[in-house]
Amino acid sequence: MKCARSALRAGRVTGLVLTLFASLPNAARAAERITFRNGFDVVCDHYTVADGRMRVFLERQGTDYFEVDAGSVANVETVADLPLGTMPAVAKPAGPLKSVPVAPAYEPERLNAADLHPILSKAGAEHNVDADLLASVVKAESDGHTRAVSRTGARGLMQLMPATAQQLGVENSFSAEDNVRGGTAYLDGLLTRYHDNIPLALAAYNAGPEAVDRYHGIPPYHETRAYVARVVREFNRRLAARRMNVSGIEMGSR
Repeated sequence: MKCARSALRAGRVTGLVLTLFASLPNAARAAERITFRNGFDVVCDHYTVADGRMRVFLERQGTDYFEVDAGSVANVETVADLPLGTMPAVAKPAGPLKSVPVAPAYEPERLNAADLHPILSKAGAEHNVDADLLASVVKAESDGHTRAVSRTGARGLMQLMPATAQQLGVENSFSAEDNVRGGTAYLDGLLTRYHDNIPLALAAYNAGPEAVDRYHGIPPYHETRAYVARVVREFNRRLAARRMNVSGIEMGSR
């Protein structure tokens, strides 16, 4: 599950395909626990190994998977898969929240790809995080709506909770640039914390690092697994499109 950070940070396309399924079985049954040399693990349905690469499937049926270097695996054991549960309820703040400034009047409520590109590229360059990964997170979190507010109070393009935004120095979560800057910094910190393990970093972004640490992997929450699958699938799609564009340019230059 580890992705070379140098390739990710430099924005180069790698051959590593990170794809997860959004729908997973609810019943507990035999599964495989794969432990990686970096200390993290994942419970999956099954895996295959070919040419030094391991394909890890979280679902019995389907063709989507994420792929790792077989040399990064320390141990594999058969275990009872955890039944998928729901995320714990988010505790309400002890006191009233401070008023949040509204988005600037000139900023549209929903930004299109052209509007988002320079914002994501700038934040990605500052934190060495692939802009397409950021775009995939924004799509899953808000679909580009700058004024999006979740039922738990998360705000803006990358759905920052008020306390998180405050810690990141984001004064206005409804400002596209401020929100993306803070969300990128947070995701960068999670990628560093989990040794560039993109699925784990995304799981922590959704459910919190405490949940990832508690389960020593992607938590058994349907919402979190679906979220990770959705973001990685979109990132995969963008990487494939990037490869096609690069191939087209190379062929056209001949």
